Amino acid sequence: MVTFGHPKGNSLPGVLLRELAAAFTDLGSRPHVKVISLRSVHDGPFCAGASFDELAAIRTEAEGKEFFLGFAHVILAMIRCPKPIVTRVQGKVVGGGVGLVAASDYVLATEHSGVRLSELAVGIGPFVVGPVVERKVGPGAFGAMALDADWRSARWALDAGLYSQVHDTVPALNSAYEGFVAHLAAASSDATAEIKRVLWSGTGDWDDLLDARAALSGRLVLSPQTRAAIAAFKSGE
Repeated sequence: MVTFGHPKGNSLPGVLLRELAAAFTDLGSRPHVKVISLRSVHDGPFCAGASFDELAAIRTEAEGKEFFLGFAHVILAMIRCPKPIVTRVQGKVVGGGVGLVAASDYVLATEHSGVRLSELAVGIGPFVVGPVVERKVGPGAFGAMALDADWRSARWALDAGLYSQVHDTVPALNSAYEGFVAHLAAASSDATAEIKRVLWSGTGDWDDLLDARAALSGRLVLSPQTRAAIAAFKSGE
């Protein structure tokens, strides 16, 4: 099991992103591991996305690119891990957290697990998570999410392909989650590895793509409009 948590809405500072990427790479290399479960540890949001403290501290394009590469490395580690990744989503998902969901192979959520790509609201854009989100929901839905930066319901996410199951309550979610993880653990590891390979075929060029997207985000995060938006968000915390 891979777990993550942060006092601010299970947000994702750089150190946590590095730990997540390392965990998926390590577990994927272990022969006895059949399935990897992912969940956040606090009640409330599943993931609030990027750390605004770290976004506010970025001073150069190189620092910005390095920060956004943290999300790229997690996404690449998840889609290239040969084990299926099953994710439990108990609450709302924002920004980079939507990237974690989209890079998962099977996602179970509650009715309270709305999704939002909020990056444009602070003058950036969902560039690094974009390829994996677009792959799941399609270009039209991704474009709408990126441009209106608005909330979408868990049922919308189910219909769009981000979620695989949606449950009314957390207890029902937990029961279904544990049951599905056990189901995959009992399945043929060779077969699940081949299914995963097929699911993520065509992503061989994503190292270069996500590197370029991280550089773009690192440049945009330094714009005066974005700095002002981040400062305004932090002042309202």
